[in-house]
Amino acid sequence: MSIIIRDLSYVHSDKEVLFQHLNLTVNPGDKMALTGNNGCGKSTLMRIIAGDLSPVGGTVTRPEHLYYVPQHFGQYDNRTIAQALRIDHKLEALHAILNGDVSEKHFTTLDDDWNIEERAQAALAAWGMSGTSLSRLMDGLSGGEKTRIFLAGMELHSPTAVLLDEPTNHLDTAGRKRLYEFVQRTSAAVLIISHDRTLLNLLPTICELSSNGLTHYGGNYDFFKEQKSIQLNALQEQMEEKQKALRLARKTARELAEQKAKQNVRGEKAAIKKGIPRIMMGAMKDKAEVSTNKLKSVHAEKSEKLQQEMQSIRSAIPLAEKLKTNFSASALHEGKILVTATEMNFQYPDAEHSMWQEPLSFQLKSGDRFCIEGNNGSGKTTLLKLICGALSAGSGSLERIDFSFVYLDQEYSLIRNELSILEQAEHFNRRLLPEHELKTILNRYLFPVATWNKSCSLLSGGEKMRLSFCCLMIADNTPDAFILDEPTNNLDIESIEIITATIRDYAGTVIAVSHDKEFLREINCMKNLLLSTNPSASSQKEK
Repeated sequence: MSIIIRDLSYVHSDKEVLFQHLNLTVNPGDKMALTGNNGCGKSTLMRIIAGDLSPVGGTVTRPEHLYYVPQHFGQYDNRTIAQALRIDHKLEALHAILNGDVSEKHFTTLDDDWNIEERAQAALAAWGMSGTSLSRLMDGLSGGEKTRIFLAGMELHSPTAVLLDEPTNHLDTAGRKRLYEFVQRTSAAVLIISHDRTLLNLLPTICELSSNGLTHYGGNYDFFKEQKSIQLNALQEQMEEKQKALRLARKTARELAEQKAKQNVRGEKAAIKKGIPRIMMGAMKDKAEVSTNKLKSVHAEKSEKLQQEMQSIRSAIPLAEKLKTNFSASALHEGKILVTATEMNFQYPDAEHSMWQEPLSFQLKSGDRFCIEGNNGSGKTTLLKLICGALSAGSGSLERIDFSFVYLDQEYSLIRNELSILEQAEHFNRRLLPEHELKTILNRYLFPVATWNKSCSLLSGGEKMRLSFCCLMIADNTPDAFILDEPTNNLDIESIEIITATIRDYAGTVIAVSHDKEFLREINCMKNLLLSTNPSASSQKEK
């Protein structure tokens, strides 16, 4: 059975229309990506298809065996893993029967699924959660572990259709590889929201959600990018044509106005020579003014129409093309040694072992593009804190010079949620820029006056990323190093392209933790350090 949505519309509680009159069909076996900028309604549409949310108009037809993996899991924190996987009733019935309670209701609930417990454990083991108790609460699990549990449910339930909302957000390299393999081999229909370009390239159809509705592209993400590039070039050509037409219209209007003024003067002088009475000259002057004003009105309307067309074209141009961020080069000379680790290790106070199986020895120099790799829990964030000086080595040594850096994590915690956008910008105005310059920079980073009083707590990941770079530019703060901890998580593709271009063009040191191979390749990470952790090494949720 297909997923079919017809004439679907959704309106926020504040009466703002999110989308309307959407139509989409996902047939059995189809594999499709749902893309679009942050805030366009992708997750809302996914929730409506899953049945978690009701539309204000239209209909949804869905197959009986539909499996949904949401983007966020906080609502499951008070549930056990068995409850989150929706097998708790079967497990209770199984154990009741095994303990001698042979009530018919237990057999009905179990439905001959006698090996449900073994199948659940096998599915969890396949996703790297071997030995995890099904009675364990979801609260306390890391984001990566919660994601793996829900992905294990796909294999446990064998659905005919699967909905995945940003499934790679917290997954390490091994988890992503497992997901890619599942998508390639499954016979189920698959609809995926993702910014993972490797995953998107496995899908033969891209469906883009925008203010214009849903647009289908018959090809993978690379094909989609090519088509968007062609569209962008066409838009830029149209913009250039409109700009030329506007300049010509204004020039023509000026020339005609000048000619008309000269004609009016000549006509007035000729009338005086001919001795035409003043009352008739006044009427002739009024007629000339009416003619001149009519001419001005015609050209004003033409110019206004061209400006409106240009605004329409400009709104269709992607943010990544509108926003160009250029940081100055680092003041440090290339090759200067910033960090030297020698046989270094670290141990949290309540951990049984040191963090890494093998002590770490490495050197980080100015100008390096340095990638720290490893599976979930391998200590990548701990190592970043050691490099930043927030933690001290437990054994061996870590020597670092004093260098400036900006730490960008996936939450963009450089931004203070209690402030408004304008207050956040003012907080970084250490150069005491005049107010009009501050607001000019905000506009440059695509924060118009209508957004300045908006609370930073309401910003999307992409907006927080743009505001972070905006604040650094206001402070004229080009760091010696950018330290990036999964910076592309929670971003849409357009925002990823902005941060990618910014970091790629920055002439300084980059230290990155990311499972996004495409991002690491595009920012030219040439050196890498692979971490392997000891079991029970960390008491904290590590990425």
